[in-house]
Amino acid sequence: MIPGMYDGVLNGKAALVTGATRGIGAAVARALDAAGARVALSGRDRGLLDVVAGDLAHEALVIPIELRDADAPGRLAAAALEGLGTLDILVNNAAMAARVQTTRLTAELIDDMFAVNVRAPLLLIGAVIPAMRRAGGGSIINLSSVSGVIGTPRRSAYGATKGAIDAATRSLAAELGPDNIRVNAVAPGVVDTQLWAKNKAVPGVIEQVEQQTALRRWSTPEDVADAIVFLATPAARFITGETICVDGGMARTLDLYSGGV
Repeated sequence: MIPGMYDGVLNGKAALVTGATRGIGAAVARALDAAGARVALSGRDRGLLDVVAGDLAHEALVIPIELRDADAPGRLAAAALEGLGTLDILVNNAAMAARVQTTRLTAELIDDMFAVNVRAPLLLIGAVIPAMRRAGGGSIINLSSVSGVIGTPRRSAYGATKGAIDAATRSLAAELGPDNIRVNAVAPGVVDTQLWAKNKAVPGVIEQVEQQTALRRWSTPEDVADAIVFLATPAARFITGETICVDGGMARTLDLYSGGV
């Protein structure tokens, strides 16, 4: 985050970020905290969550959980509301990704991706809506992907989950708008996180990604986090139902015939 950009704008607000152990989720937690919000962090690894929590200025709530479990979203919502007292901002960042030939997909892999990427966010949203209504409104931000916006090779199942969350975002915006609850999605491109570490070691990958990105660089988690915090602030008060690409221009300028991402 640019220093001072959102200082204090979220003072008194409560936020829940899923998948907050590292990467985009950790960056979002830090950015929301810097803007003044108290943040609940969820993820599978308690130790990594504690590390992120230790970097925050405000007291954080740490909730280890496995979102593949069908009852996990309800338990997560209850724990967050008990610890925070209310909820103004929800960031559905937790996700499962796979880059695999479609001929090698299995029912188990597809089911797991839909459980984490689609079922869990929808159930979690449903569980926090009553609290947001009581608070007079809220902001929900779902993490999409460039793979949900355009076709990317070997990501048919993952892209399907992100296309589903984009469609759900639009439906939720229509449903919850009368309650002053805004629902948007952010679609990153290629983000320089640990998930890409193995691919970056392949000769030529770094240069290929840069060539396929209009701004000619990899995204950082902070690039994505700043857009998410913007959507959580009053500056985005009349924005809902949108999927905003934070990808350096990749989705609008990518030459698919060059091999995709």
